[in-house]
Amino acid sequence: MPRDPNIPDAFDVYTVVVLRRPPDAPEMSDEELDALQGRHLAYRAELARRGTLVANGPFDEQSDQSYRGMSIFACDAAEAARLSDADPSVQAGRLAYDVMKWWVGAGSLTFPHTGGPVGDRRSMPDD
Repeated sequence: MPRDPNIPDAFDVYTVVVLRRPPDAPEMSDEELDALQGRHLAYRAELARRGTLVANGPFDEQSDQSYRGMSIFACDAAEAARLSDADPSVQAGRLAYDVMKWWVGAGSLTFPHTGGPVGDRRSMPDD
């Protein structure tokens, strides 16, 4: 049977971290939240400077308000979790995260500010 032309022959597989607000997040004053947000953004900017974090940003108008943002990492899931554990907002309990692999049709995304490949390319087996 011929391959369905709507199904990619290969996928690029990226490590994604989704940040969310846990239900038991501690309350903080506006000043504490501002300072924590500054440390969170500086930490993530440093990961981007190192080339480990290649895309990053907050969500808006999401159906579940606990979801806060998403990042694409140029490393495996274990390293992305280790780096997410070190995020000041995660350490303070204001954010939690989920790590996952995201399969996207090969060549669908590019990251022009990186010096090399970000994900792994996986070909679909011929059945």
